[in-house]
Amino acid sequence: MINPVRILSDVQLKKLKEHKYSSSCQSLLDPAMQIFWNWIVEFVPLWVAPNLITIVGLFVNIFTSLILIAYCPTATEDAPWWTTSLCAVGLFVYQTLDAIDGKQARRTSSSNPLGELFDHGCDSLSTVFVSLASCCAVQLGRYPGWMLFQCLCASTLFYCAHWQTYVSGTLQFGKIDVTEGQLVVVCVMLLSSFSSFFNLDIWATSVFGSFLTLRDAYVATGVGIALFHLSGTLPICTSPGAGKNGSTLAGTSVLSPASPLLFVILPAWVIAYRSDEAVYHDQPILYTLMFGLIAAKITNRLVVAHMCKSEIHHRDPALLAPMMLMINQYFSTVVPEKWLLSLAMVWVVVDLLRYCGGVCLEICEYLNIFLFKIPYPPPTITNSSNGETSQGATSTRQRKKISRS
Repeated sequence: MINPVRILSDVQLKKLKEHKYSSSCQSLLDPAMQIFWNWIVEFVPLWVAPNLITIVGLFVNIFTSLILIAYCPTATEDAPWWTTSLCAVGLFVYQTLDAIDGKQARRTSSSNPLGELFDHGCDSLSTVFVSLASCCAVQLGRYPGWMLFQCLCASTLFYCAHWQTYVSGTLQFGKIDVTEGQLVVVCVMLLSSFSSFFNLDIWATSVFGSFLTLRDAYVATGVGIALFHLSGTLPICTSPGAGKNGSTLAGTSVLSPASPLLFVILPAWVIAYRSDEAVYHDQPILYTLMFGLIAAKITNRLVVAHMCKSEIHHRDPALLAPMMLMINQYFSTVVPEKWLLSLAMVWVVVDLLRYCGGVCLEICEYLNIFLFKIPYPPPTITNSSNGETSQGATSTRQRKKISRS
């Protein structure tokens, strides 16, 4: 059944079909991890669709993260050791499945532009839950300002990575990037599990004398890495683009993606620290999750704009959620903020599902493909190991998206 309200125009769908993926990567760990990923993909049956691999990994990651979050509703509790261990396993499973879905696309000759878009969409959601789970693991709720900063910063870095792609046409991975970051979080989870199992408080251990705790060092390291990445990404985002007269690939201003991001970040801080009822400090997980999902929504829209070479619009239905909270604060909190936050969360989730589901269905209809099903047996089969060798030691996401674009 055709959606009466189209999300993508015919022009956008045509541009999407013509999209070619471009990236550069200097990851330190990806070449070593390729040995494991090339081995594991051989166990996947040829009838399994690449997008099915991606979504299973995402569900595992979200499920394990939610278990940890359930035991840490304010990110200040000492979670059972098995919850952080489970979260570490879930993230590693997600990383592995996220790495092999492109290899599976090559093995089954099922490459298509939807694969790249679907992968980025899952990555944007994973970023939100991983950042929240890591806050729970180190009990960062004890520093609510830094917790909000870390979660918003994770979503901002992911958004800016695609902002520079929208401007330059090339997605660039640094020496310390996605793979390295995920493995660091796995180590953080395992360290927290060790601490809980032996009834230790490792994150309160003093380092560098008595000036800092290990939790402080974790925060400082995260801030330093974030600022380092932003210092390299933002100049590319604001520099002349690959389009006509220095514009983006879509012919728009290189600064056009800035406003959707600011419409998320600024209200998140204003609402949190102007609340009469301390809505953020009372519900830190729900509050941060809501703004994280809004950031995931605008990131998905930016990816679509890049792949379709179209303008990114500043208006978004998801932004009505923070607007409701701000208006309520302006009128002296007529509605209890806890209730309004819950209502806003429902709105954001429904809007995100509507958008992502609608985009996927429209692309499937246009390309005459299925989202989680591929032809079997495949018309031709490419050996994934040979495919890796021919493309060289590049990023996992580069390899899989090249093959699916």
